[in-house]
Amino acid sequence: MIKNDLYLRALKGESVERPPVWMMRQAGRYLPEFIAIREKYDFFTRCRTPELASEITVQPIRRYGMDAAILFSDILVVPQAMNIEVEMKAGVGPWLPNPIRTQKDVDAVLVPDVNEELGYVMESIKVTKQMLNNEIPLIGFAGSPWTILCYCIQGQGSKNFDKAKEFCFTQPVAAHTLLQKITDTTIAYLKEKVKAGVNAVQIFDSWGGMLSPVDYQEFSWKYINQIIEALKEEAPVIAFGKGCWFALEEMAKSNASALGVDWTITPQMARKFTNNNITLQGNFDPSRLLSPPAIIKKMVTQMINDFGKDKYIVNLGHGILPNIPLDNAKAFIDAVKEYKS
Repeated sequence: MIKNDLYLRALKGESVERPPVWMMRQAGRYLPEFIAIREKYDFFTRCRTPELASEITVQPIRRYGMDAAILFSDILVVPQAMNIEVEMKAGVGPWLPNPIRTQKDVDAVLVPDVNEELGYVMESIKVTKQMLNNEIPLIGFAGSPWTILCYCIQGQGSKNFDKAKEFCFTQPVAAHTLLQKITDTTIAYLKEKVKAGVNAVQIFDSWGGMLSPVDYQEFSWKYINQIIEALKEEAPVIAFGKGCWFALEEMAKSNASALGVDWTITPQMARKFTNNNITLQGNFDPSRLLSPPAIIKKMVTQMINDFGKDKYIVNLGHGILPNIPLDNAKAFIDAVKEYKS
């Protein structure tokens, strides 16, 4: 049994004494102990070495005592497993030397045996679970099919993912074939993660907000929903679409256990759009962690009051930034732990 099950209870919509708290990208670049590991090992070595991935996962828990850990990994290990070359370039970020541009390219993409290609992730989960010793739940994650497609077509990060959108709008058959291959791989991957020991899974649709509401339904949400349907009996599923407030009403009709929201919507509107019938997670602006600790604490308390303490998980509206002072991250977590309704 997990000793601190606040996060899991919030996902079930149960009444809690205070909401649980964790931060997206909490295992990472703002921590000096992470930077020390980063100086010795390249990015994908860290992802592929269970001892390193598990150590990085528990670093923020040791320091701040969040209510959930999220496995250190990357959404792009999925395309790597699908016969798509992905590098991490200094100063550039994700870099795909041979982006997908044609139906022939899509045909060459494999739906792999996830245990064979991504077994190292399952090993990382097992090592991490031992290190966590049932203190708190462990979250596994994957990118949404649309977000993965964005990188596969564009070949790198982008402000607008114009090439990805062009591919979808000019070669819709190829685009949907690729999206389905990514979806099938992601379902198999997340199911194995649950078997290996994660207590919940989160789908990150980082680039969903690039699409219009109509295109979002066609190229993103219907694939995310397939994943939710495939996993719903096995583990709680959290769907987070950055910039996707326009889809919250539709998303709330799904079997997701929770929906992540970013800072571009008020808590009141997020509750209204979702009819107050699903757990929400978010939505503190990560840049606001640059404010003085006293202001952070005040804003976090206000945010909890606005969302309500039940059916709510305190988080940022996106990943923590690398330049956040350690005391400011602590103020964010402490504000939640000290919360009294």
